[in-house]
Amino acid sequence: MNARIIFANIVIHVKGFIRAKEAVFFTLLFPILLVLLFGAIFQNEDDVHFDLVVQDLDATNTSAKLVKMLELNGTFTITKINSSKDAVEYAKENKVNLVLIIPKGYEEAFFKRMVLNDMNASVNVTYVYDPSSSSATTKMQILNSVFMQMNQNLSGAPPIISITSKSVLVKKYKYIDFFVPGIIAMASMSMSLFGTVSMNAELRQKGIIRKLATTPITRAEWILSNISYQILLSFISTALILIVSFAVFDVSLTINLWLGVFVILNVFAFAGLGMLLTRFAKEAESASAAANAIMFPMMFLAGTFFPLETMPDFLALIAKILPLYYVNEGLRNSMFFLDYTASAFDAAVIGTFAFVVFVLGLFATDWKSDE
Repeated sequence: MNARIIFANIVIHVKGFIRAKEAVFFTLLFPILLVLLFGAIFQNEDDVHFDLVVQDLDATNTSAKLVKMLELNGTFTITKINSSKDAVEYAKENKVNLVLIIPKGYEEAFFKRMVLNDMNASVNVTYVYDPSSSSATTKMQILNSVFMQMNQNLSGAPPIISITSKSVLVKKYKYIDFFVPGIIAMASMSMSLFGTVSMNAELRQKGIIRKLATTPITRAEWILSNISYQILLSFISTALILIVSFAVFDVSLTINLWLGVFVILNVFAFAGLGMLLTRFAKEAESASAAANAIMFPMMFLAGTFFPLETMPDFLALIAKILPLYYVNEGLRNSMFFLDYTASAFDAAVIGTFAFVVFVLGLFATDWKSDE
């Protein structure tokens, strides 16, 4: 494999890209315009609000203050249920994805800790939740941050409040923080899918693919150079989106290695899908139409712009079979919620999909069949 040939092919792609002003706009500037537009629209509605069902088994002034604090936090709209109800049955019957149970003895534990200085006094709150709901996970993460803050206020002492679910430190939840990772995923997807489809279909239709077989460049070098070019564009686009987001909206996002992992997996997944499309839709127009038929439903159904809980249940189920959903969730889990276990799961899903479609795309890109 000749690195000089691969690099030369990348340079040719970059020069062609710079000359195409429409491509520059839709590839690099359009995602930034979306960030600015949606950020401006929702900048006065930064907090995402959730419904929260609370069952207060303690029914004391101290437990009532906790419920009031969660209400005043502005994130939750509280619904209280009677202590005589079974929380699990209530959740099933009313299709509630999370019930917070404040146990009996909550006030007593605080009294022992704060007044009697009993450092062993503690209380365990319970989450009754639907594990299939992304909204329930978000609510638990926000609640965890509230309880962690309460424990930190008692620094130097063991935590007084423990929780049954995994605790993830969550920053203030703003819509723009949710939106930016989705735009990064969408931009990378559209670049890889349309870049591969338009280039392959056009070259095949013009007969250039057949001529490539007679040149020194091998099929592997050609594909590798094209993928490297798509990865380069995706990273440039991601960097520009993040620069604008931090500068204009002061987003609360963490940049780490997971960002690069998901961008690269996204490119391989949709470049592989693009190679498959151009194998079966050989004309440029039909290939682009097929790419649009895949991209637009995925863009709007995979949780790119809005949380899944705002969708009807059947659409939320469809979203979870779309590859872009796992890129969106992976980026949000790694950049905002800092839940690296969830990020690893999302990466495994999209990585498996990328491997399968890219290998199939390699087999589909056969120069001999175009001779």
